[in-house]
Amino acid sequence: MRKSLRCVVFALVVFRILTATSFAGERRVGDRVFLVPDGFEIELVAGAPLVDRPIVADFDELGRLYVADSSGSNAPVAQQEKERTHRIVRLEDTDRDGKFDRRTVFADRMMFPEGTLWYAGSLYVAAPPSIWKLTDADDDGIAESRVEWFKGETLTGCANDLHGPYLGPDGWIYWCKGAFAKQTYDRPGKSPFVTRAAHIFRRKPEGGAIEAVMTGGMDNPVDVAFTPGGERIFTTTFLVHPGGGNRDGLIHAIYGGVYGKDHDVITGHRRTGRDLMPVLAHLGPAAPCGLTRVDSDTLGADYHDDLFATLFNMRKVVRVELEPNGSTFKSNVHDFIVSPDLDFHPTDVLEDPSGGLIVVDTGGWYKICCPTSQLVKPDILGGVYRVRRVEAARVDDPLGLRLAWDKADVSELATRLEDARIAVRKRAIETLASRGSKAIGALAEVVHKGKSPLARRNAVWTLCRIEGDRAGAEIRAAADDADVSVRQAAIHAIGVRRDRQALPVLLGFLRSQSPHNRRAAAEAIGRIEDESAVEPLLKAAEGPNDRVLEHSIIYALIEIGARGATSKGLASEAPGRRKAALIALDQIERGGLTAEQTIPALASSDVSLRDAAWWIAERRPEWGEKLGGYFRERINAIDTLDQSDRDDLTTKIAAFAPAEAIRSVLTESLAADRSRAIKISALESIARSAVKRAPAEWINALTKLLDDPDRDIIEKAIDAIQAIAKPDDRR
Repeated sequence: MRKSLRCVVFALVVFRILTATSFAGERRVGDRVFLVPDGFEIELVAGAPLVDRPIVADFDELGRLYVADSSGSNAPVAQQEKERTHRIVRLEDTDRDGKFDRRTVFADRMMFPEGTLWYAGSLYVAAPPSIWKLTDADDDGIAESRVEWFKGETLTGCANDLHGPYLGPDGWIYWCKGAFAKQTYDRPGKSPFVTRAAHIFRRKPEGGAIEAVMTGGMDNPVDVAFTPGGERIFTTTFLVHPGGGNRDGLIHAIYGGVYGKDHDVITGHRRTGRDLMPVLAHLGPAAPCGLTRVDSDTLGADYHDDLFATLFNMRKVVRVELEPNGSTFKSNVHDFIVSPDLDFHPTDVLEDPSGGLIVVDTGGWYKICCPTSQLVKPDILGGVYRVRRVEAARVDDPLGLRLAWDKADVSELATRLEDARIAVRKRAIETLASRGSKAIGALAEVVHKGKSPLARRNAVWTLCRIEGDRAGAEIRAAADDADVSVRQAAIHAIGVRRDRQALPVLLGFLRSQSPHNRRAAAEAIGRIEDESAVEPLLKAAEGPNDRVLEHSIIYALIEIGARGATSKGLASEAPGRRKAALIALDQIERGGLTAEQTIPALASSDVSLRDAAWWIAERRPEWGEKLGGYFRERINAIDTLDQSDRDDLTTKIAAFAPAEAIRSVLTESLAADRSRAIKISALESIARSAVKRAPAEWINALTKLLDDPDRDIIEKAIDAIQAIAKPDDRR
């Protein structure tokens, strides 16, 4: 009894800590208790027996909800892959009372499903190791066609190899690779892409080449949401080594960026500096999973474009406000829905076309690789909930079912790009895109004369999905729009299409007042791979630039890969230009960067340039012979350095100590006529070095120092001897 009471008290204490936000009061829904903000309500819209342990869900254009429903199995994943006990169910609200009342098993015998996407008449489901395209051609609620749309070919013990997929506004399908199993991707005209790291990948729905969007050392990227301008935000676990309350969180995925923990899985991937790319929001040990952006005002105008994330471990859904910050964002995170129920585990969140949010609670069954879910409770079932504002007006015909779709002309469809109903806008984009070139004229009218940024932006996203230069020309025209988000969408579309004709437009954006537009332009320029862009990029690198914008400029130089043009930046007096050229040449395949080109920057008065040069040099131990003169000059001037700079020099010399030239510098520094500071620095460098066999001249010099009158030097000499002595040499 006392133990039970202690558990209750502990749960209440944790609950109070987790719910620092002020709420209106408790709401009891069935067996669950929730705190929701003042003015909001929560209701169960689907539970057992319609769904037992829902994981993820997505709507089709008719308002039917496709839910991945777990069997509750925690068997080893190899066994689950063989037995395939999970399923996809289709839920319908036949009486239109706002709650689902009919279930059809859309697909049974599924491997553990970790993502659902309804697109163009099919349901795409991530079921590691593959993404399946499930199609119900006769609309009887059962998918008779199963096509393996993507073969991941790896399945690790936590089954976190694959999450998604997610439809980008550009019409590409995105998904996440987790775990650290090696995967190989063919690249036309290039060597295969081989990786163990985490990634966001993308490719077109019809198939084709697969592109890596970001690279990471995090364990488990999960869900991806998109800003109005097409920027990618994703949830992930272990984005840093746990410590100080940090572990999981949100990241703004910049094209080509390397994120997460710095360890061996990201070795060999192209980087744009020593520091990994920044984190958007630290959420602690939260196990964030589902993520969505609210694209309407049904929660209130203040919530439009906010993100909502489900935190599995913390039993809550949080609201994330994004605010432009340089070329990226900063975030403000607030609790939105919180439950003290230890078995409430939200796994997905999506916007409801009829208004509000759909929140998926998977219940208490899951424990695979989850340190906070060690009690298997398959009998504790989950449910699907709707959260909405109490006073929000009900959306009339939220799906646009009373509208003509098949017979509507393109001009009528184009007016729907700014409809207040999110489902109508989405369907208008897809329908217009399916009309292909026939829709371009109507879309051009919107681009040039659209009433709202929303309409113009959606016209750009529609054009992005239509092949051909006519569509490309209208996208280029949209890049001159007065609204920054429309320009951002146009620049992104130009980039994914690799539109070479847009290069002059993009180069102009490198001088834009918008850091976001400048960064997106640099990204697009790199994808076009035109050598004539190198000089403008180097000019843009002069800054001032934040880390994210600097990354995109340097990564563009890397993708272009023009050694000769890039190397001209090394002669500049501008530190930012020199830094960009150095890093790009270091990362370009066969970039030809030499020690002689790098050494002058090692002693630069500009901290950022100096650090970049050292980051390059430290990974090139073969440059040791070239660095002898530099280190000789630096150690001879050690009396002029403060303690921090002395320690830094000692560490750097130690790293290159195996080189003969550096060994000679250290031997000279131990001579009797050298200053005390020089001797101590040399001794510390030797002690920290990784020299496998100490040269005889070191042994001789160290032995002589054992008779030195300075006790500190004697102790340092002993430390050095012990560090470099082979086991057979010790007596």
